[in-house]
Amino acid sequence: MNPELTIRRRGFLGRMLGAAGVAGLSLSEARAASNDLEADAWIKEVKGTHRCLFDFPQHKNGFPLLHILNYLNTYTAAYKTGPGQVGAVGTFYSAGSQASIPLAFTDAIWAKYELGVYTGLKDADGKAYTRNVFNRPTPKDLHLLMHAIDSPTIPALAEAVPALGIENLQRMGTKFVLCANALGIWCLELEARGKGKAQDIEKELRANLLPGVTIVPAMVIAIERAQEAGIRYNRQ
Repeated sequence: MNPELTIRRRGFLGRMLGAAGVAGLSLSEARAASNDLEADAWIKEVKGTHRCLFDFPQHKNGFPLLHILNYLNTYTAAYKTGPGQVGAVGTFYSAGSQASIPLAFTDAIWAKYELGVYTGLKDADGKAYTRNVFNRPTPKDLHLLMHAIDSPTIPALAEAVPALGIENLQRMGTKFVLCANALGIWCLELEARGKGKAQDIEKELRANLLPGVTIVPAMVIAIERAQEAGIRYNRQ
């Protein structure tokens, strides 16, 4: 067995099992260590009296992003909220071709790792995307939403597509978080697919996050901490 690979896997399993169990720390010591790392600092970035976490482990052709846009827009239009009164959270995690985790990365990563091919997502001309289409979608990307609901094209919706992009939703008050444990699993998957060594892949991915995306230790805990902080939960 490759000793380097064994070490990497043990490191990942250590993160999965938790620092307290692996290092033999007491629960109080583990809590203090967690506080020192400020793993929950991202919650402070979610502003507003109305806040909701949209939990989507799968990208679903961008439909969860549409739901976030609907949440933010409807509060403004129907409930007359002002700037800073409504906030949202979007989650990037899981593994496999339908996972939302590729949404966290730049166009350069989508091109290098052929994530359009990996996810099976194609542009209007039938070519696999070489850019993160969910970050800055255009009206020409409407077909993704139509495919998600198995619907004929609805041209009237095309101009709304750019608004559901990650970059725009961030400007509107959305915080996106990426699960470190899921990232570790995904890097092992990419290694198994012949994309390189997991350790090198993870280093590159972390260096190419979309601006404003925060890596959290575990999404299961991030969701719990968000609810403890008064952020509502919406499963997608």
